[in-house]
Amino acid sequence: MKRREAGLALAALALSSFSGLALAQAWPDKPVKLIVPYPPGASTDALGRLVAQKVGAALGQPVVVDNRGGASGNIGTELLAKSAADGYTFGLGTDATHAANVHLAAKPSFQPLKDFTPLSLAALNPIALVVHPSVPANNLRELIAYVKAHPDKGGYGSSGTGSPHHLSGELLRQRTGVPFVHVPYRGGGPALNDAIGGQIPMLFASVITVLPHVKEGRLKAIAVTSTSRYEGLPNVPTMAETLEGFDMPSWLAFFGPANLPEPIAKRLSDEINKALRDPEVKAKLVASGLVVVAGSPADLIAIQRRDYENKGKLIRDANIKAD
Repeated sequence: MKRREAGLALAALALSSFSGLALAQAWPDKPVKLIVPYPPGASTDALGRLVAQKVGAALGQPVVVDNRGGASGNIGTELLAKSAADGYTFGLGTDATHAANVHLAAKPSFQPLKDFTPLSLAALNPIALVVHPSVPANNLRELIAYVKAHPDKGGYGSSGTGSPHHLSGELLRQRTGVPFVHVPYRGGGPALNDAIGGQIPMLFASVITVLPHVKEGRLKAIAVTSTSRYEGLPNVPTMAETLEGFDMPSWLAFFGPANLPEPIAKRLSDEINKALRDPEVKAKLVASGLVVVAGSPADLIAIQRRDYENKGKLIRDANIKAD
């Protein structure tokens, strides 16, 4: 009986492998869909469209971008999780959709570590801490001392509760014990306007959002939250240069639904990375403020698991709930 069961199991495995190979050999014979879980116009959309064009040309079938914004990226991400694992749907994800958001939801509609096939780490989206010019601090040590002495001046804006910008400020509060207070906004635009106008003294935001205003002197850049300095602001230190080990990455990556056949996953991963390394594509992404990394599925798994654990702990410790 045991031999018979073992034989049936091997036969099923062989049939499954054959079916996956047959599917991969026929794929793709129709357009492929790329779900971008954010509205048009953002850096995520720009990345998705540039990669879609190149990957479509390589596959010989159009890759159609489907913007499904809403719920901090959760709507489009849930749609990807529930898509057929046949290679005709893949999606763009971020540290929010695939690491942090699940810890904010009372009843998550998907599990980021189980419901997807990692394809490629694409880019980093650096975050900066900036202050209004009236704030008498020019570096992180001075800012910490200033807020410690003036607790009512510790408000910082972000693009929303649970965003990487919010979590950057929360990590700063936890690491220093200084009363930095979150002031959530519904989007980065209103937060930026209030920071420039002096309604809030500080702001955590994507570098590309604040870069023009820093260069024009409307805001002062204090630090970036990544472990490496941003080449567009080479004189602005990292948070880790003052607070050892401080790291709040924000990243973009590509995923397929769970159980995507390995030959299709490899082809998609290879073509995505070729697209990201294309000089024209890379130049456009750098101009949009992204740091292109073009990483392997293993690179993506590593940063996703680390972020899932670190941001989950941060959210639990601070008892952060979704709006």
